[in-house]
Amino acid sequence: MNIEHYIGQLLYRYQCVTVPGFGAFLTEIQSAQWVESANSFFPPKKLISFNTNIKNNDGLLANHIARAEKTSYEYAISAIQYEVLNWKKALEQNKMLTIKNVGSFALTATNNLVFTPLEQKNYLTSSFGLSSFVSPVVKRDSSVEIKEVIEESPVISLVTEERNGRSYLKYAAIFVLGLGLLGSVGYPVYQNQIASETVLVEQAVQKKVESKIQEATFFIKSPMAPVTLSVKVNKETKEVKMSYHVVAGAFRDESNAEQVLKKLTKMGYKARRLEVNKHGLYPVLYGSFATYAEAQKVKNEVRESENPEAWLLVESL
Repeated sequence: MNIEHYIGQLLYRYQCVTVPGFGAFLTEIQSAQWVESANSFFPPKKLISFNTNIKNNDGLLANHIARAEKTSYEYAISAIQYEVLNWKKALEQNKMLTIKNVGSFALTATNNLVFTPLEQKNYLTSSFGLSSFVSPVVKRDSSVEIKEVIEESPVISLVTEERNGRSYLKYAAIFVLGLGLLGSVGYPVYQNQIASETVLVEQAVQKKVESKIQEATFFIKSPMAPVTLSVKVNKETKEVKMSYHVVAGAFRDESNAEQVLKKLTKMGYKARRLEVNKHGLYPVLYGSFATYAEAQKVKNEVRESENPEAWLLVESL
């Protein structure tokens, strides 16, 4: 059975797809990018990475194959094991392995797996139909000189009639005095008018900016239906959605799950144990979180300090 097709289907819907006995494919959303050197634009996409430490069977891939092939869960597990065995043989013989629509593996001299994702495949459903494109460079011609043409205005000659010299000087003095009074009174009025108009313009701009800020809305899309918990704050009940869970492990023996739960609780975690699943396993969680960022931070801290196999579950419990 070729399980590559089913891995690609699950990468559209989930952030972690585990292949039991081989490793896990992890996805992370990358925003749109612009490469200035090449004038290229790229839409948002899912970045795929690989972790060889996550090998435990979480049942996701096997259940998906069983439903798609209309077969039993045990047969799906056997098919996955057989395919993983073929992958390992190919790596030993050719030092290379290619998984269709996902990426390729290379085996180094120190037997370490190096994963290279397929750049042409985008598993982010919100970017469906979007492709990268190259925008031509806008060339600006700076060699054109703009010559300013100054038109000469015709000279206006004033022809005055000779009249009584004293009368002319009298009116000229009155005119000059009037201009001085008008300038001393009118200039402050003009300055006050400009200041008031400037204040009105600034107030209008500020109101426009505030209205734009109030209209801004941010959407966060959840890949699955969130779990809802009730929390009492100031005698009022508010609903907090806890969609992201950091998993410590899943145990066949219930007593082992209880021991791990007590240990995590003593360490200060808000740990919890889930009911036995259909595979007969008892999952134990470090905690549940409302945002992906909170859960990712706790998962990284746990991996570095005590449990490198901790993983993130996005599911409605």
